[in-house]
Amino acid sequence: MKLTREQVEHIAELAKLYLTEAEKESYREQLSAILEYADILQQLDTEAIPPTATVLPLHNVMRADEVTPSFPREDILANAPDVQDHCFRVKAILP
Repeated sequence: MKLTREQVEHIAELAKLYLTEAEKESYREQLSAILEYADILQQLDTEAIPPTATVLPLHNVMRADEVTPSFPREDILANAPDVQDHCFRVKAILP
């Protein structure tokens, strides 16, 4: 499917892109090639292929939770500018 210059200008307007004359011609050729390839793919017989959400095998990529000791509270609060009742004290952001 060959796109016209007007169609490329319309697509550019929808995407809010400013294209030079050379870019319009270049994109017309590139987008036309993409659509022609999509037409070829549409002709493939995919009746025997079940719909898939992903082609990758599903597996958990998360590491196992392991209990580790945390830093001592005194060490963490040692750098705090203001501490109250063993907690960080921060200024209120709402009146």
